[in-house]
Amino acid sequence: MILIVDSGATKSDWIALDDQGNQLFLTRTLGLSPEVLTREVIEDRLANNFELSENKMEVTHVHFYGAGCGTDRMKQFLKDIFKNFFPKAVCEVKEDTYAAVFATTKIGHQGIVCILGTGSNCSYYDGHQLFQKVTALGYILMDDGSGNFFGRKLLRDYYFHKMPQTLALKFASEYDLGPDVIKENLYKQPNPNTYLATFARFIVENKDHPYCKGVIDKGFQQFVNNNIMQFELATKVPINFVGSIAHYLREELTAVIERNDLILGVIRQRPIEGLMEFHKGNV
Repeated sequence: MILIVDSGATKSDWIALDDQGNQLFLTRTLGLSPEVLTREVIEDRLANNFELSENKMEVTHVHFYGAGCGTDRMKQFLKDIFKNFFPKAVCEVKEDTYAAVFATTKIGHQGIVCILGTGSNCSYYDGHQLFQKVTALGYILMDDGSGNFFGRKLLRDYYFHKMPQTLALKFASEYDLGPDVIKENLYKQPNPNTYLATFARFIVENKDHPYCKGVIDKGFQQFVNNNIMQFELATKVPINFVGSIAHYLREELTAVIERNDLILGVIRQRPIEGLMEFHKGNV
């Protein structure tokens, strides 16, 4: 049994294939980012999934693509956990950018591949190898244009009284914005980046409001400036995207891409289907 996993900060999609490439089951766990979760939390999330627990002795290969897996230390951290949980499996751990590449870009074709979901990332793929100009430093310092980026912006503007009053009242009616609740989730609970990203739903649902339009436009332009434009070939190759923010704010993202004379490629909400097709061709 082969397991293919696309893991963001919020959730992880799992597909199991047999040796002929036939799908056995599809399941989901919470996100498994090694940057923000302890070994115990990750082990619990695996153990609490019925399909994974029931089939763990049948798994021969794990292909894991995950947020927070950009360093060798984090990759090895997850490999050790997987080897313990799936004792018969050969485990491969790659950062989530590779999932985005394999889901949007054909082998041998060039492109810039971006992630705009709970977090954000950007890489250049030359058809064979992946290159990054910016080292990701996590949600506190980076993640421009992502769900947690927009969530952080909404909370700051709400508390600094920069959000229009009518919108602020609506925002407060939909979320518990008490300072103790916010600080508890940011500083004491796991996945603070995921918590921040929960507020992005508000900006998506109110994207036609002038305030939200401005926030979205500036966030995407910041992502373009700080990430995409790092590459010399930025205006010459397709710019592909995966992630919920790119998907639900497709029109706004398209406008920013076109305004910067960039070539829009594929926008895919979840890369797992593309990953399955990629691995089927390599079974």
